[in-house]
Amino acid sequence: LDYIVEVEDEEILKKLNPDFAMLKSVHSRGIIVTCISNRPDIDFVSRCFYPAIGVNEDPVTGSAHCCLGPYWQKKLGKSELLARQLSNRGGFLKLSVLEDRILISGQAVTTLIGKLNS
Repeated sequence: LDYIVEVEDEEILKKLNPDFAMLKSVHSRGIIVTCISNRPDIDFVSRCFYPAIGVNEDPVTGSAHCCLGPYWQKKLGKSELLARQLSNRGGFLKLSVLEDRILISGQAVTTLIGKLNS
């Protein structure tokens, strides 16, 4: 379970300096903080904090956008959304909110190639 917190504007979101020790004590997987984007080409922005599972701030969080897609679909009245995650690394995501699922696309970088043996 993640909590979604909507803040008033992007500057507040950018300046957040979370107390990760305190967030770790919250009974949830993490805290997703979001707001409408200041940019006309982006619908919403977010930052995602997961200290309870050992990740203070996730750079780009697909699972969080499975929650954020329906949230912003209802608020903005559109099923095709463009999102930006404002972590230090950051990333852009395109969301298609369907009746029973979310399609997420964007660019990715391969950081590890390996083989799993059974």
